[in-house]
Amino acid sequence: MKIEYRLQDRFDFAVFIPVIGLIIFGLLAIYSSTVNHPVANGNFSKQLIFFVIGLFIFLIIYSLPQQTIKMFAIPSYAISLFFLIAVLVIGKTIYGAKSWFGFGGFGFQPSEFAKLGTILMLAYWLTYKNRDINNFKDLAVSLAIGFSPIILIMLEPDMGTSIVFALITLVMIFWSGISLFGIFVVLSPGIVVFSSIFGKAALIFTLLLVLAALFFFKKDLFNSIVIFVINLSSGFFFDYVFKILKPHQQKRIESFIDPMADPLGSGYNALQAKVAVGSGGLFGKGFLQGNQTQLRFIPQQWTDFIYCVIGEEFGFIGSVIVIVLFLILFLRLLNIANTAKDNFSVLVVVGILTLYFVHFALNIGMNLGITPVIGIPLPFLSYGGSSLIINLIMIGIVLNIYRNRKTHT
Repeated sequence: MKIEYRLQDRFDFAVFIPVIGLIIFGLLAIYSSTVNHPVANGNFSKQLIFFVIGLFIFLIIYSLPQQTIKMFAIPSYAISLFFLIAVLVIGKTIYGAKSWFGFGGFGFQPSEFAKLGTILMLAYWLTYKNRDINNFKDLAVSLAIGFSPIILIMLEPDMGTSIVFALITLVMIFWSGISLFGIFVVLSPGIVVFSSIFGKAALIFTLLLVLAALFFFKKDLFNSIVIFVINLSSGFFFDYVFKILKPHQQKRIESFIDPMADPLGSGYNALQAKVAVGSGGLFGKGFLQGNQTQLRFIPQQWTDFIYCVIGEEFGFIGSVIVIVLFLILFLRLLNIANTAKDNFSVLVVVGILTLYFVHFALNIGMNLGITPVIGIPLPFLSYGGSSLIINLIMIGIVLNIYRNRKTHT
């Protein structure tokens, strides 16, 4: 009993078991959606190899001294930026985005590694020599760290991954103790941009809210004018970005606003995914028995739309089990963030939690037709070696922090 207590005290099974459960669901769904596919029928074997490699690296990361993780912050971020620049020059274009390095039958997506590098670097900067996040210089550098990868990723272009980076950056800055006014300054331009998607009336209403907030905070006239001008400029930013997007990306945004605008084109995947999830019923049609899955109504359903495979073949019960496993994982990560002894560890766990939650919310939202189709994989389930290995490395970091939670470094 004493040995068992020590093991549980140093290894959080409430994190590890849900992760393994999600990976098993993912492997089943990948096998089902590719077993009869003329091109992708080897993806299951590849994902199994990625899992073994990722598990091996996970154990190494878990066993490292905690201080080693902080030492990797600057190098990992620098290497991330190098890869993101290199992929723009020598990368492989897939689905309209130059975001992959190809090695034979395998690929590597630098943006996956950059997620980890950015989280570590932000946590390092925000906790280095007691930074004051409400100081303009420290806030500006923090935003530069988070948004530099976004600029490079937008050049690929990859809108979905850019959104993930932006949300990770904002949540980590928020967790660092930014003031209410600071939150307003950081978030308001993004809210204005989002509102502009829905037309001029929504944009004008949002700008009026910005004016009301500026009166509420009662800052000096110069700063208030500067902030309002930034928000006003943001209102026209969406139109500019929309025009430089690829045609298929423009169609995705239009289909998000009205999925029936192009039901056989950009709105096709979202509509077919809803059909698959809805047709599964309570218990599903059974493993390898899904019509939408086996007849390949949804292209590449083993990646971004893997949740609809689970919904069709394992039904409402299977879909809920996946969501419950994610919720257990999220709650445990939040608990570890609250019990970690140093601010660097807290921010790293918060960044990883934000990453998983954003992917979870956007991906399942895509499958249910409530968020735009922006190419976001479902962590631990979607096919992809880069994503699975990096996600397991992050879990290794989290459990390393859990193992050392009673020691201050």
